[in-house]
Amino acid sequence: MLRMDNSNFIDYIKVFCRSGNGGRGSSHFLRTKFTSKGGPDGGNGGRGAHIIVKGNKHMWTLLPLRYHKNILAENGTNGGENNRTGRDGKDIIIEVPLGTIATREDSGESIEILHHDEEKILLKGGRGGLGNSNFATPTNQAPTYAQPGETGEETIVNFELKVLADVGLVGFPNAGKSTLLSVVTAAKPKIADYAFTTINPQLGIVKYRDNKSFCIADLPGIIEGAAEGRGMGHRFLRHIERNAVLLFLIPADSNDHSKEFEILKNELEAYNPEMMDKKFIIAVSKSDLLDEELTEAIHKELPADIPHVFISSVTGKGITELKDLLWASLNP
Repeated sequence: MLRMDNSNFIDYIKVFCRSGNGGRGSSHFLRTKFTSKGGPDGGNGGRGAHIIVKGNKHMWTLLPLRYHKNILAENGTNGGENNRTGRDGKDIIIEVPLGTIATREDSGESIEILHHDEEKILLKGGRGGLGNSNFATPTNQAPTYAQPGETGEETIVNFELKVLADVGLVGFPNAGKSTLLSVVTAAKPKIADYAFTTINPQLGIVKYRDNKSFCIADLPGIIEGAAEGRGMGHRFLRHIERNAVLLFLIPADSNDHSKEFEILKNELEAYNPEMMDKKFIIAVSKSDLLDEELTEAIHKELPADIPHVFISSVTGKGITELKDLLWASLNP
């Protein structure tokens, strides 16, 4: 079972990050008891610490970053005599949930983490400077100069989480999405008889036959104008971008089933036209309220080119058929 704590779910945060500076190269000449004017033996400076982003499949929120608004990496140490290289700075590893995108504000460059233990360098540490021993030549046997270390990078980084799930539940508030999630998975979302009971994405694993499974996400309800920021607005529409299949949940007691589907579809298209390339399935919830005549009437209302199924989370009607349809769509 995969669950998110509603009070601790954070899917967007800004953090100031600075990688380490490289250490200075040493300008030194060999001096021993028996050698007063030896050759150059200045060592190189150590590399500044990188800031690295690492995927962690056991994390579902960016909450830990809330307590680290400034992430400052360690500098490399300076080179020393006897060609001693300075110590590299200790890299900082930021663990994030799978599906996280980290974007630099200075350049707009971004990295995306999709796999467990996947690591990518967000900010590179500065290179250490070369000591004077590197510049000795037959014609310049006593160079007195060494390189300073390179400065590290610094910028504000926007961390954005887009939930990874195979199927996304899309519907108006109170369409029955949370109830369906609780029936087909072991998740325990909040269920109540008022709008916007789901204020954060909820994930659950649907166990299919032969030990197969897929992940489904219950997303906060969409209302007309969501693409312009009404209701939950853009904050949660971005999570739908990750889903391979979108399951539109339309309650049987809706006044106009076809119009409700079109409103939902139009909001997704207004937010991101690429969502229209995803696979759509329509599930008519609360179908235990329908007789055969009403079922047939709704069947004629719905788009003929989109698969649909009548379900009831209360009686279990159509649930197996829905799982079969979802699995077939995910594995054509």
